[in-house]
Parts: sequence; C-alpha cells; structure tokens
Amino acid sequence: MTDQLHPMTPHHLPFYIVKPGETDVLMIVMGIFLILVVLGVGNLYLQLHTLPERMAHKSQKLQFEIVAVLGLLALFTHIHLFWIAGLLLALVDLPDFGTPLRSIAGSVERIAHSSDGAVADERWEKKSAPAAAAEKADPSVIKGPHAPKQEVASHA
Repeated sequence: MTDQLHPMTPHHLPFYIVKPGETDVLMIVMGIFLILVVLGVGNLYLQLHTLPERMAHKSQKLQFEIVAVLGLLALFTHIHLFWIAGLLLALVDLPDFGTPLRSIAGSVERIAHSSDGAVADERWEKKSAPAAAAEKADPSVIKGPHAPKQEVASHA
C-alpha cells in the first residue's frame, strides 16, 4: 500500500479527514459524546417526570400513592394530563380526616363498653393484686375508667 493521496485530492486537507486505514478519532469522540448526551437528556427527563412523586414523598403527604400512580400512567400512556394532575395533587395539602375519625371511633367504643360494665381497653382489665383483693372484699366497687375514686381510710 502506498501512502500517496489520490491525484485529484487537494494538497491541504482538513484535520478531520483521515487517510485510508487510520482510526477516525473524531468519529469515536462524537459517538461517545452522543451516547452521553442521550443518557443525560434521558436522566433529565426522568428527573422531571418524577418531580411530583418526589415532592409528595418529601412532605409525607397522604396522597403519595395516588401521585405515584398518576406518574406511572403519564409515563406509560404519554398523556400529560396525568402528570399535571399528579403535580397539582402533590402541591395541595389535603387535610387528614382519618386520624381524628379513628380517635373518635375508639373513644365512642370505649364509652359504649364502659356503660355496659365491661371495658374493652386492656389497661382497665389488668389490675394489680391489691386492687383485685379490694374488689373481692367489696363487690359494690364500680369497674371501669369512670369509676369514682375510693377513699383509703387513714390509720392515725
């Protein structure tokens, strides 16, 4: 093989044109650059796409699961309305109705059981040995959390 150029080739060639049989360094650099750009843009897209889910998770919102499902729907269906709905839901702080309602239900249940003479709460069912002995000695003792306090006679 000869290193001579074709007779029609100009005498001054740009740096990016290589001789036959040599490695094209510029093409390899641009290929690596293209792969990095595609991965970077994909990462940026996924970071932007998971923004509502990260916002809801960071603030410990109750609607976190709904926001996560809306984000997955937007990812797989390419319907941007799901993403916008998830973002709005992540921004809005819904009030917690569940905790007070559970507390009210538990209190009402304890009140209902204490009026029947039976107490559902385990703390009231477990008695110390002196309290159990006092109850056996005096059967008129009222059971439950609303029982009147008995006065202890002082020995003076």
